[in-house]
Amino acid sequence: MFKPTAVVTGGAGFLGSHLCDRLIKEGLKVICIDNLLTGSTNNISHLFGNENFLFEKHDVTNYIHLPGRIDYILHFASPASPIDYLKYPIQTLKVGSLGTHKVLGLAKEKKARFLLASTSEVYGDPNVHPQSEEYWGNVNPIGPRGVYDEAKRFAEALTMAYHRFHGVDTRIVRIFNTYGPRMRLDDGRALPAFVGQSMRGEDITVFGDGSQTRSFCFVSDLVDGIFKLLMSNEIYPVNIGNPDEITIKEFAEEVIKITKTMSKIVFNPLPEDDPKVRQPNIEKAKRVLGWSPKVSRAEGLKITIDYFKRHLGC
Repeated sequence: MFKPTAVVTGGAGFLGSHLCDRLIKEGLKVICIDNLLTGSTNNISHLFGNENFLFEKHDVTNYIHLPGRIDYILHFASPASPIDYLKYPIQTLKVGSLGTHKVLGLAKEKKARFLLASTSEVYGDPNVHPQSEEYWGNVNPIGPRGVYDEAKRFAEALTMAYHRFHGVDTRIVRIFNTYGPRMRLDDGRALPAFVGQSMRGEDITVFGDGSQTRSFCFVSDLVDGIFKLLMSNEIYPVNIGNPDEITIKEFAEEVIKITKTMSKIVFNPLPEDDPKVRQPNIEKAKRVLGWSPKVSRAEGLKITIDYFKRHLGC
């Protein structure tokens, strides 16, 4: 029986590995490509030996050769957390530019559908709230976060250029804050940082006064939205995220409550260009994809914290 083949770049990462799982569950063969700069084979080890899964260690900023038919390409290769893209600024810029160019070239060669993992960071520190796909953003191109923000903005522009000039069948997902099992405790994002500190009995570090907001989407909901977009006919960007907005201080308090620790909240200076607000307008996803998130933050936090306790010996 014929099975379509999907390539997932960055497939050993937190989000990429969950996508590999979903695509295999949907009856596809998956080729996972990752250079393991920030990903880990621990995230995909359960797939080793599966006849529908192949792992290739490769840097997609270099030429990609894959024999045979490829039907879908999902480009998720990139450092995605502030601690990673600030540690690897050149690699982040290269994978967003050279890497996207190489992967789009593969999509053109194979006549495959291409889906770009973009980000809510293309909106920068927004002057529009909540953020809809029509908003062009407020980004500092020369600030420290510009290496990630501008890499993704360039990747979006390149994706649309390949669609318009070469006729490549493209999709763009703008991913808002997500969380769930397989996150790294040391990746610098709010949830794993707060959980790690609380489990060690340390004070929880909140940057700024904690009034800045985020909107957290559980990984299974996010993957569902991405898959629906991949199978849709929508070529323009679509926000996928949970519009349930919360301040960072309130989020830290929730983590303390769930982990039942005695941690206190301490405040450090806000990093440069850190967005003050972040909330997706998901009306387009509802209308075009019939998608909206299902997992509540309370439920998702419990699942994620239980994962850390089981797998990290906390």
